[in-house]
Amino acid sequence: MYDVAVLGAGPAGMAAVAELAGQGGSNGVRVLWLDENASPGGQVYRGIAEPLKLLARSYRPARKLFEAARGTNAEYIPGATIWHLDPGATLGFSVAGVARMVEARRVIIATGALERPMPVPGWTLPGVMTVGAAQTMLKAQGLVPQGRVVLAGQGPLLWLYAAQAIAAGAPPALILETRPAGNMWRALPHLPGFLVSHYGWKGLALLRRLRAVPVKRAASLRIEQAGDGLRVTWPRGEALADHVLLHQGVVPHVNLAQAAGCALEWREDQACFTPVTDGWGESSVPGIAVAGDGGGIAGAEAAECTGRIAALAALCALGRIDAAARDARAGRWQKRRAAWGRGRAFLDALYLPSPAQRRAAPDAIACRCEEVTGQALIDAARAGATGPNQAKAFLRCGMGPCQGRQCALTLVETIAAARGAGPAEVAPLRARNPVKPVSLAEIAAMPVSAADEAAVLSRR
Repeated sequence: MYDVAVLGAGPAGMAAVAELAGQGGSNGVRVLWLDENASPGGQVYRGIAEPLKLLARSYRPARKLFEAARGTNAEYIPGATIWHLDPGATLGFSVAGVARMVEARRVIIATGALERPMPVPGWTLPGVMTVGAAQTMLKAQGLVPQGRVVLAGQGPLLWLYAAQAIAAGAPPALILETRPAGNMWRALPHLPGFLVSHYGWKGLALLRRLRAVPVKRAASLRIEQAGDGLRVTWPRGEALADHVLLHQGVVPHVNLAQAAGCALEWREDQACFTPVTDGWGESSVPGIAVAGDGGGIAGAEAAECTGRIAALAALCALGRIDAAARDARAGRWQKRRAAWGRGRAFLDALYLPSPAQRRAAPDAIACRCEEVTGQALIDAARAGATGPNQAKAFLRCGMGPCQGRQCALTLVETIAAARGAGPAEVAPLRARNPVKPVSLAEIAAMPVSAADEAAVLSRR
């Protein structure tokens, strides 16, 4: 039995562990810290233990947080695939093919975000991948795509990766920005908050580095095989490419929270489902909190704040600190979270994909695992599927190895449009345990406690 289990080692997870396990020497808080990656950092600070030279400067602000988290007495287990979380805070995870089940009094889910699907025709062709995947290759192995590279989509990560590719000596040949033209007008009311935030300065510095890269506007696009390469076409042009990198923003990773029974709500400003939480990150399930981008996209700096706040709430719930101490220590982090939120509102409005960009075209693949097209989803909706959970019976969409992580939002948006409804009226794809593939051999080989063995023997 652990006092707190922290799931994830990005900014929110590192901050939660630093706040919790830093207390361990004096109050005996027992913390379990699980992460899928080989070392802490998450996606935004991937490889922070030994960063590439071109990333070292951008990682500098997070070094102190990384060292604080690694210097704690938390039981840190990297390379852990978490496949089970229930409302009773029982966790199932596997490491190197060996599965374990453990219990915790409190759980902080800090699993971050994943890229929003961009289901354009041809997005499953060889040579096409997401910007996030390309950035992972850069940060983890120092690799960049060679030849003619076209970046297509919208959002801060698109521009950040382009700048990182330039620094790595492999500038993109072309950037196709799909941002809807009307978004700027919707974002203008949030511009003052953006300009006085760190986001504003970062954005200006980023754009200066990209002045030599040609940028074209493309409301829609299509990718086709062209000999040994690819052809990208959009309403006013086309380009040949060796690689196409797609990105349409990021959305919360909610599968684990869903499996635990946490309630979700539709957020219009980010066009996605997020867990329902209070100001301390507490979900609708007692004892389970959500911190970082998994509770709503806010960026790495805000994620650290929410990780600290969730950890302080856990310490109070465990009786390690009283409410007055919790509130006093959380004050600075709450102010910083609010400040980062003011800067983020502009980015959310500026880079929100249009409804048409968020659903699958009739001839595009919507569910990659089961190869379900947009037209098949439209037909299923017309035949009576009211949402993605009903569409499973027609098409098996969302039932492949990714368990809907890559297609859930596309299914919701495409079915909602076919039914003439809004996404908020369509229930999200239901996630059940196990949320990631686990073999029967792993489950069968799990250690059994003496109490469990005695219970089984008593029933014979």
